[in-house]
Amino acid sequence: MAILHTATRRVALPALLLLVAAGCQTTPFIDSAQPEAIQVATRRAQFEFGCPAATGEVLSRENVVSPLQNTFRFSPPQRAEYTIGVAGCGKRTTYLVMCSDGGGGCVAAGQR
Repeated sequence: MAILHTATRRVALPALLLLVAAGCQTTPFIDSAQPEAIQVATRRAQFEFGCPAATGEVLSRENVVSPLQNTFRFSPPQRAEYTIGVAGCGKRTTYLVMCSDGGGGCVAAGQR
């Protein structure tokens, strides 16, 4: 019985570590939020231009580092900032879009 228990540990522990490591392989927030950032800027421009054919593209993007410190109980939300260029119907502009992880979504903060 002791041999079986030891053999189970030898197999179970590496399998558990492999599962934990695989769970850490997620898409970075800046990549996962990008489609929503483009959509938010494009919808705003479509409204402001009166042009449903307007389309957007990412001109720049960066992770925003919070001045708040990570603690055992608190971790500040991840945020990403995008500059989105939108063009259509003979008009074009750029928007600064901020996205927050944790349910906040993205907001087209204004024209640049």
